[in-house]
Amino acid sequence: MSDAYSKFKVAAVMAAPVFLDREKTVEKACRLIKEARNLGAELAVFPEAYIPAYPYWIWLGTPAWGGPFFSRLFKNAVEIPSPATEAIGAAAAEANMYVAMGVNEREKGTLYNTIIYFDRVGRIIGKHRKLQPTHAERTVWGRGDGSDLVVCDTDLCKMGGLICWEHTMDLVRYAMIALGEQIHAAIWPPASAFVSTPHAPFFNEMVEAMSRNHAICGQIFVINVSSIMDDDAVEKLGMKGRPDMIREGGGWSAVVNPHGQIIAGPATEKETILIADIDLEEIVNAKGFCDSVGHYARPDVVHIVVNREKPSVMVTQRMVNEHSIPVSLAENDASKRKEDEPT
Repeated sequence: MSDAYSKFKVAAVMAAPVFLDREKTVEKACRLIKEARNLGAELAVFPEAYIPAYPYWIWLGTPAWGGPFFSRLFKNAVEIPSPATEAIGAAAAEANMYVAMGVNEREKGTLYNTIIYFDRVGRIIGKHRKLQPTHAERTVWGRGDGSDLVVCDTDLCKMGGLICWEHTMDLVRYAMIALGEQIHAAIWPPASAFVSTPHAPFFNEMVEAMSRNHAICGQIFVINVSSIMDDDAVEKLGMKGRPDMIREGGGWSAVVNPHGQIIAGPATEKETILIADIDLEEIVNAKGFCDSVGHYARPDVVHIVVNREKPSVMVTQRMVNEHSIPVSLAENDASKRKEDEPT
């Protein structure tokens, strides 16, 4: 990013996926990218696990009952790279815009809850896997690791993001701030529609609180995006006529400035694309008052240690001066991540 503090428009794309259908959801996402660009956005953020859907069934029944849904999710998940990522990249390139896309990522036999970042020419410039699946989500997704703490340096801004309940992980949030975030993608499911869960009645209030708090504490802009529970998903889950379990709608989406003010939205219940004007000069003013990783930090009193290395399930042995030395398969990747570690 240049030293100039740019002004640009961003989009929070609040939409429902085509439930457990990767190809149709990718097609819809590409249409929405074009629509966001037509509204003037240069950066668009999509909800959590948008392709091909959040695993709503984990809050509705037993793992055994949810087994067939998991099978469909696995088959419709997104590999990186794949035709699905190529299609999203092509849409981003055609629109000349950046895209942060929530997906169910498939690698080998495991699914991950992932944000993929695309640049203006359609390249994947980073990804973040949710570090800790929340509660019943652990029956669906594996865990991310320190290599998944990513902030992408673009010609617009430095962009990063976290997923859902990761926003309760204060040390992780601080690490993202220390890595230089200016725009933060906060992505969520429509959890207020999960009527059977104890948080449903006030979930949107919690999302708002966490998004505004992160903006204030990091002196950054937060693009907060939730998905929507639509009639198609309710029907395919076999929950028609069960308002005690799940309902249509849900979600809370907004764009928040570095002072914690909502500058677009909030939007709830219905599909919409929120557009907000971003002026990075506001970050300068906010950090002049309180720079959480600069003049307002006290590393002599408290600081964090971040392990950004990627662990490996297997090591090989090689001979060095007649001694057998274990070498991780991820050794080269780890060495590349030594730069820019927050201290």
